[in-house]
Amino acid sequence: MCVLGLHGAQAVAETVELEPVTVTAPRLERPWLDTPAALGVVEREDLEQARQGLQLDEALVRVPGVSAQNRYNFAQDLRVSMRGFGARAAFGIRGIKMLVDGLPETTTDGQSQVDAIDLTALERIEVIRGPSSVLHGNATGGVLDITTRSGPAEPFFQPRAEAGSYGYRRLGLQAGGSGDAAAWHLSTWDLAMDGYRDHSRAEKRLLHARTDWVPSGPHRLTGVVTLLDAPRTDDPGALTAAEVADDRRAAAPNALAFDAGQSVTQQRAGLVYRGDISGSERLEARVFHTWRDFDNRLPFESGGIVQYERQFFGGGIHYTRDNHIGDLSGRMTAGLDLERQRDMRRRYDNLQGARGDLALHQREIAEAAGVFVQQELDLTERLDVTLGLRRDRVRFSIDDRFLADGDDSGQRDFLETSQLVSASYAWQPQHRIYATWGTAFETPSFTEFANPDGGGFNPEVSPQQARNLELGFKGFAGRVQYDVAVFRVDVRDELVPYQLEDPGDDRTYYENAGRTRRQGLEAGLVWFPTVDWTLTGAWTWSDFHFREFTDDEGTSLSGRRLPAIPRQQLFLEAAWRPGRDYAIADLLVQGGQYADNANTERVSASTVVNVRAGRVLRRNGWDVEAFVALNNLFDEDYFSNIRPNAGFGRYYEPAPGRNFFVGLHVRGRGFD
Repeated sequence: MCVLGLHGAQAVAETVELEPVTVTAPRLERPWLDTPAALGVVEREDLEQARQGLQLDEALVRVPGVSAQNRYNFAQDLRVSMRGFGARAAFGIRGIKMLVDGLPETTTDGQSQVDAIDLTALERIEVIRGPSSVLHGNATGGVLDITTRSGPAEPFFQPRAEAGSYGYRRLGLQAGGSGDAAAWHLSTWDLAMDGYRDHSRAEKRLLHARTDWVPSGPHRLTGVVTLLDAPRTDDPGALTAAEVADDRRAAAPNALAFDAGQSVTQQRAGLVYRGDISGSERLEARVFHTWRDFDNRLPFESGGIVQYERQFFGGGIHYTRDNHIGDLSGRMTAGLDLERQRDMRRRYDNLQGARGDLALHQREIAEAAGVFVQQELDLTERLDVTLGLRRDRVRFSIDDRFLADGDDSGQRDFLETSQLVSASYAWQPQHRIYATWGTAFETPSFTEFANPDGGGFNPEVSPQQARNLELGFKGFAGRVQYDVAVFRVDVRDELVPYQLEDPGDDRTYYENAGRTRRQGLEAGLVWFPTVDWTLTGAWTWSDFHFREFTDDEGTSLSGRRLPAIPRQQLFLEAAWRPGRDYAIADLLVQGGQYADNANTERVSASTVVNVRAGRVLRRNGWDVEAFVALNNLFDEDYFSNIRPNAGFGRYYEPAPGRNFFVGLHVRGRGFD
């Protein structure tokens, strides 16, 4: 939820002034209030104050319509769901376009990993819920637009040390500054954690550097470099209900037998230019290159070790101009995106954690080109409309180099068109109502194209298509900021996961359901009762179900709820910030959900309470911040992840009980 104006605002007596915030996730700068979309913003205070920084869910759960799972399994990575899109992911984030400092974190085939994002150096996160393909292409769930910190005006140097339950420790360093026409920020750390469950140790090292060069007022060049080394992230696997009842901290037997887990290294470099060509024209361009080496041990023998070397690169440009159509003033945005992903993938037999015979060897290439145009028009002083159109071409190709079982080389081409029509009306100066209709598409990723009959493409899998209708209200009422959205999304050929009932194959495969419908209500509220207090709430009600779907056994699942998505979710937070100190308590309630398409395995609701507090002492140019946090204060038994439609009833990944962490950040200011 966007907290506007209080962060860094000057308070006089008991006055709280809410100042406008400009957002950029819609690919052009625009006031939050004027943006005709369900758009949330998470600011720096809510990203950094006594945050452990394990996964993005710590910050995202405060945004209505967003749920997240899998904070504690680093091998599987975080699963983020927006309006139910992304809940199907076997690992990582699906259905959501992710950008970091204007550069895509989502690969060409639509898969996102967050392991290379420095969660300790975030400035803000903007979240668009709902289909946004007109401006962002291949995704039906929405957009996560992440901005990292730039160098401050006053140079600083900050060693950081943290420790906590289950062997958690992180040592890090941040530094930054600015001078003349340049600003820089550097963040690096080393993390290790034994984990709550058996066989869940994680080791990660990361360096993130950002430089901003402003040669003249209207021009800015941003350079970003990120280096990740995660030599060990164990995967404890999922348990059955009986195994959970016996020992919540146990690892799955096959996870131990086959030493399930992964190691990964990644390097990324990118440049982003933003500038004003004239008073009415603006240009943004980007180029990037990502290298990723990945080694994964899955908990089965046949083809159970996966390795790939990836290169992901591309660029884009978009141009914005203030214009007139007849007597109407407006703004036009047009752009082009080009991307290419090349994976050299091999699979080997997993012999109790050792590499066996080669089982698959193929080169996978995904290429995408998208062109878009969007026009805003001010029909009256209070009413404006937006029209958008995009055309994408996505090509997948596989060059099979393991010919012992035949040649499975092939190619799949998709041409997709996305449209958007929206209107926004200011019925009062600080209150807006908007309506949006739009379409979106989402191709399968290479992982979702996996063929249960061997290599190459699964010929039965196709892209899913979404059509979104949304009505929203947002604005300010005194010391209250509110945001309400009612929506319906109809999806054709929804991609749904399943596993084979085969003890020798624990992979997740995908198929297209006929039709699904998502409808729901999202409400967010921020109230500033006094200068020192902030109360935040986010409530989501969801009715997501299959409309037409018959499974492989011929059973009709029409009317059944989509799995791994809570029916309701409620987040409440009370934050007390007198000066530089803070004390914060939050509560997350997740309603019941199902673990399977047939809705035979119900997962109970959970309520988790967290508290954190910190104090900042300032002495002789040094700021010393000490903090403590308690997660799951009342020791609730709940699950950090539900694996939808998992084989043999292995749906459950238990979350830790009550746990803590403490930290000390020492910041030296004003060094030359």
